[in-house]
Amino acid sequence: MDARGVRAQIDQYAAAVDAGDVGMASQVWSTADNVSFISPMGHAHGWKEVRGIYQFFGTNFTDRKLTPRNMSIHVNGDSAWAEFYWHFHAKSVKDGSAVESDGRETQIYNWIDGQWRLVRVHYSGPAQPAG
Repeated sequence: MDARGVRAQIDQYAAAVDAGDVGMASQVWSTADNVSFISPMGHAHGWKEVRGIYQFFGTNFTDRKLTPRNMSIHVNGDSAWAEFYWHFHAKSVKDGSAVESDGRETQIYNWIDGQWRLVRVHYSGPAQPAG
């Protein structure tokens, strides 16, 4: 149980967003009812709602690419957390226009059945300077 396993799951998490693939996402996430995903779009509770996020990306965007960067991973026993920034680029299915966004994210993992499983995500836009 070390940070390399969490890093591999973050890579798979990004690949699942890129593919808009719920099956891939289910290999990263715990599929329990107590998982959650907080974003500017709302708060998904439980795997049934969280999987809808991947369906949304798969239905509404093409040429998706999520690029995590500046990653910091901490492992404490059977729990771990990661903090990172990301850039997302895609095209809108509706009109083919480019869609780009940047954000920061915290992820919490638990060691479940011999592997790291994502149980919480909280993401927001980039920090705004005080002023």
